[in-house]
Amino acid sequence: MPSACRKQTPTLLHMMKNKYLTGIALLAVAGSAFAAGPGPAPVNLRSAGDFAILTKSGITDVPASAVTGDVGTSPITGAADLLTCTEVKGLVFSVNAAGPEPCYIKNPTKLTAAVLDMETAYEDAAGRSRPDFTELKRGDIGGLTLAPGLYKWSTTVSIPTDVTLSGSSNDVWIFQIAGNLKESNGVSIHLKGGAQAKNVFWQVAGLSMLGTTSNFEGILLCKTLIAVQTHATVNGRLFSQTAVTLEMNKVTEPTTR
Repeated sequence: MPSACRKQTPTLLHMMKNKYLTGIALLAVAGSAFAAGPGPAPVNLRSAGDFAILTKSGITDVPASAVTGDVGTSPITGAADLLTCTEVKGLVFSVNAAGPEPCYIKNPTKLTAAVLDMETAYEDAAGRSRPDFTELKRGDIGGLTLAPGLYKWSTTVSIPTDVTLSGSSNDVWIFQIAGNLKESNGVSIHLKGGAQAKNVFWQVAGLSMLGTTSNFEGILLCKTLIAVQTHATVNGRLFSQTAVTLEMNKVTEPTTR
């Protein structure tokens, strides 16, 4: 090969590589689903992961709801859990001799540990640094397909239309939200490509509102109220450091495979 050709070949490859990397960077700015890698390490729920719903201030309910997984409230009395035994396919834990009859189980030690682990998981998710995406679409993520990664907003996040999380079964999403989370009526979160609800973590400093007939996917770690409106469904876990309100909802803990 002539020496001129040997000199040009690395330059051409270098130019092609630069062009490729530039394209990836542009996709990341646009919020493309193909810009990020497999995402951060998952949040360790520890003993809180035994629960489908865990709160500190109680659970209200407009029957009939259907919860698959264990339920607990602490430090508030079990009397603040207004679910009935027939609505829960799992165990119902209470800190005292109160709660849904006849199925509640008094176990303050387990609940105290679980609530501490819930708070630790919240702080873990909130404390993750170096986000892959910051202030994406100013908090309006409706209609987007989101790659695995760490997302951060200093505002409220709204989901006015369907959103898709696309990735493999081991990929992780963490959403850090300094404001509220609002999913509109009838809107769904879709998991694509093998993505699993157990690997999706929504850390919300404000309140979380899941609209009527909406479908939510993932672990919801909320500092304040989680309001699940009429006939909304959840494939995941509801962890509130205040209360959870239900209105004829279906809440199913995610598979752990």
